[in-house]
Amino acid sequence: MDEDRHNTVPRDCFHLKERDLSYQLLEQLNILRHEETLTDVILCAGDKEVPCHRNVLASSSPYFRAMFCDNFKESFLTRVHLLGIHVDILTQIVDYVYTGEITINTANVFSLMEAAGIYQYPKVLEACSLYLQNQLTAENCLGMVRLAQIFSCETLQKQAKAIALKHFLEVASSEDLKELSCTELADYLGDDDLCAEEEQVFETLTTWINHAPKTRQKHVHELLKKVRLQYVHPTYLFHFIANNPFIQSSPVCKSILESASRLLFSLSPANTPDIKPMWYVPRRYASQEFLIIIGGRKDNQQTTREALLYDERSQQWLALSKLPVHLYKASSVCLHSNIYILGGLMIDNKKTIISAHVYSFSLKMNCWRSEEDMLVPCYSHQTIAHMNYIFSLGGVGPNHEILNTLHRYDSIFSIWETMAPMPVAVLHPAIAAKNQRLYVCGGEDMVQNAVRLIQVYNISRNMWFRMETRMVKNICAPAAVIGDRIVIIGGYTRRMIAFDTKTNKFVKCADMKERRMHHGATIINNKVYVTGGRYVTSDNRIENSDAFDCYDPETDSWASKGRLPHKLFDHGCLTLQSISYKFRTL
Repeated sequence: MDEDRHNTVPRDCFHLKERDLSYQLLEQLNILRHEETLTDVILCAGDKEVPCHRNVLASSSPYFRAMFCDNFKESFLTRVHLLGIHVDILTQIVDYVYTGEITINTANVFSLMEAAGIYQYPKVLEACSLYLQNQLTAENCLGMVRLAQIFSCETLQKQAKAIALKHFLEVASSEDLKELSCTELADYLGDDDLCAEEEQVFETLTTWINHAPKTRQKHVHELLKKVRLQYVHPTYLFHFIANNPFIQSSPVCKSILESASRLLFSLSPANTPDIKPMWYVPRRYASQEFLIIIGGRKDNQQTTREALLYDERSQQWLALSKLPVHLYKASSVCLHSNIYILGGLMIDNKKTIISAHVYSFSLKMNCWRSEEDMLVPCYSHQTIAHMNYIFSLGGVGPNHEILNTLHRYDSIFSIWETMAPMPVAVLHPAIAAKNQRLYVCGGEDMVQNAVRLIQVYNISRNMWFRMETRMVKNICAPAAVIGDRIVIIGGYTRRMIAFDTKTNKFVKCADMKERRMHHGATIINNKVYVTGGRYVTSDNRIENSDAFDCYDPETDSWASKGRLPHKLFDHGCLTLQSISYKFRTL
């Protein structure tokens, strides 16, 4: 017995509160029920009769309270026949009423949910929902969403939909997906949390239409609007989507594709009013920015074929498929969620060969494949992606001469073109692309002097112009774009400067800790990540680095992100936009 004295009770009184009385009372009522003592109603299901007390049932459920207290005919009957409920489920419900306990399993969960919904036992319904949440898989989640909607189980519906969005690649091939209504499918395809590439989103809508083309083809334009076409690989857009018979038969879809094409090829898409809405649709949340480091020389001075991915959310380094060959002083770039590595020095039978080969890497497939060779073999060149093109600038050519060449690779048609050459041939400049222009900052000339010059290439006009400046003196430094600014990070110096492309003025940024060169840099979530390289010590020795640092332009400050898996320099450092895939953790 638990006795409590409350401050509100007068001092000459004693207040008794027995906490176990309600439990003991219910326990005694259950004994009376089994003895059929004082029972006044019999619930019938099939040929089974379950004696009960009306007051207990009425106290446990609004359904039974209305039945026995609101002058329905059941309030006067000795036997009440309940339709549509199996006797075993009725027995479990009555046992729950008298004991507060019920066992849920795979065999009875759906019947219990139905009975709990009809007879208004929300705790049982909630328990069934919790049980089903623990049983959710990619195979059953779509069915669970519909079930949750029927019984108004918001938590189950939310959890089931989350599974469907996260494991959409498996869900998309299920029979349940083919049975969705157009509205239901559009809800999934338009969700920001959908974990799928846009090409897979399109393939899903065509699979759904093909299941019943006569009745579903009319919905193709509604569903195509859910595909974020600006993030589809252009080759897939023009070769597969544009030629799809469902798309071809819809004038609305043709109009959508025309806008998408103008978006992909317009030099100033933000200034084209009819495609602005498409331009500003964000990537899905499931799509992440991953940092990739690729190739280079490790701390033992040997070239490496390793490609590593850094997942900022988990702060882990993951191993990707290795490069097909050992390359040194190659150049790497990311375009349309693929990585390209171009040229470089290749060791073959102890012989050094200047390569013109191009390899591309798909994160989805985790494999490399060969692409169209460059026009000229070279190494120590610079590459940058813009729109559907890869631009390759300068480097050292097959006769070991410093090149002033500019070549452009069309990723849609796999064609290399020769463009206007650079005014001044430079090695190891910092390069960036902004506002339809390529900026080639600094570097060194043929006699290894720093070039105090920014060379600017107008992409649409295929023309160069020069900007003389005393501010640049960088060699072997990367550049990155943040907003309207091009930041040049180090290059035999600790200094970082930003060139404002609107005002054509330089802004001083916070210095790095060491004099860095041969390092990598890229932008992740509007911050500059700097990897590895070499640095000059206080006694003027050059050491290799495994530093992994981050610059925040908002605070103009540097912070360490830990260390690379090993010391590394002359490597590629890229940002790859993609959904998450699972790879081996280092």
